Amino acid sequence: MELSLFKAGVAEASVIHDMQVKAFMPLLNKYQDFETNPANETVERIIDRLKQQFTDYYIIKDSNISVGAIRIVRKDNETMLISPVFILPEHQGKGIAQSVFSIVENIYNHVAVWELATILQERGNCYLYEKLGYQQTGETKEINDRMTIVFYEKRLK
Repeated sequence: MELSLFKAGVAEASVIHDMQVKAFMPLLNKYQDFETNPANETVERIIDRLKQQFTDYYIIKDSNISVGAIRIVRKDNETMLISPVFILPEHQGKGIAQSVFSIVENIYNHVAVWELATILQERGNCYLYEKLGYQQTGETKEINDRMTIVFYEKRLK
C-alpha cells in the first residue's frame, strides 16, 4: 500500500462526486435516507464545498489510483470536522481509512479536537472510529426509523 493525499480543487469535483456516489449508494439503498446521504448530492454541491475558505478536500490515492476522499472543515483554530470521508467499496477493508486518519492528523498537527459523525447502525464504522480514539459525544440524530446519526470527537490536547 502506497497511500497519498492529493489536495483537490474544483477541477476534481466530478471525480470526487463519482467516487462519493459509488461509495455511499449501498447505504442509500439500505437506509433510504434521501435527504442526508452523500450519494444523493449534486456535483454542484461538491463544487460549492471545494470553494469554501474553511474546507480542504483531498483525494485518497493508493499507488496513484484514486480510492476515496476526505473533507476537512475548520470549525475554529483548534477544532476540525471530517465530513465526509469514504473509501470505494472495492478498496475497503485494507486499512486505508486508518492510515488516512494518521496522515491527516500529521498534516493538521495543531488540531486539539477532531469531530465526525456516522451511522449508529453501521457497527464497522463505529468500531473503526473508536479504534482510532474517537469517543461518542452522547449526541445522536434520528434520520428515519432505520437510521440514527451518532456524533464522535477525538481530543488530542
